[in-house]
Amino acid sequence: MSNSVDNIFAAPLDKLGDFQFDQQVAEVFPDMIKRSVPGYSNIITTIGMLTQRFAQDDSNLYDLGCSLGAATIEMRRNITHSNCHIIGVDNSPAMVERADLHVHAFKSDTKVSILCDDIQAVTIENASVVVLNFTLQFIKPSDRQALINKIYQGLKPGGILLVSEKLRFDNEVAQQLLTDLHHDFKRANGYSELEISQKRNALENVMLTDTLDCHRQRFAQAGFTTSELWFQCFNFSSMIAIKAQSQENNND
Repeated sequence: MSNSVDNIFAAPLDKLGDFQFDQQVAEVFPDMIKRSVPGYSNIITTIGMLTQRFAQDDSNLYDLGCSLGAATIEMRRNITHSNCHIIGVDNSPAMVERADLHVHAFKSDTKVSILCDDIQAVTIENASVVVLNFTLQFIKPSDRQALINKIYQGLKPGGILLVSEKLRFDNEVAQQLLTDLHHDFKRANGYSELEISQKRNALENVMLTDTLDCHRQRFAQAGFTTSELWFQCFNFSSMIAIKAQSQENNND
């Protein structure tokens, strides 16, 4: 994988547009994630552990918003079941091109397909594991429930959805404290005040975050009877939602 250092926002930018997962971001993405998202490596490792536990024979596994394929690769490493197919989807051609190279650098019996597509347009079917790793927050808020509903319908009984997201907090004191701690984390990883400020402004209209309660309500409305927060560091989190083994309809 690329070891390029993220300095995209290091110099003052005359025109600061909305953040995009373009060629420039794809080149520095591993460094950007490591220095910006606390606990990211733990989340990736746990995606592998959950895959090992929840993957089913003769099923599909989806990594929606796969970026460079870190979660896809970890899922593939941990599959012990037969006839599984991992489908990674991202709408950034630059990300998909690199993800395809990264994934196929490792030999495995598990089939992997990397698609350049809109995750809202992709059919979810016969799924045992679905991952949305810091992806939902870039989907239009009014479209998020429909996506979670579609995933629930496409999951097999006993299947799992893993959703990692940056959270928003209703309590202003908590929101400010956790934001400040995240900025301290970025400073400790070498980002300047200018970089922190410019990236925050670039993401402002692109990454719209939800509260934990909002996520829980969305899971319940889709039909999940089990959902839980399993990881949180500052305002970054990861949640699981499990489809019941029974075929009963949890919602009409």
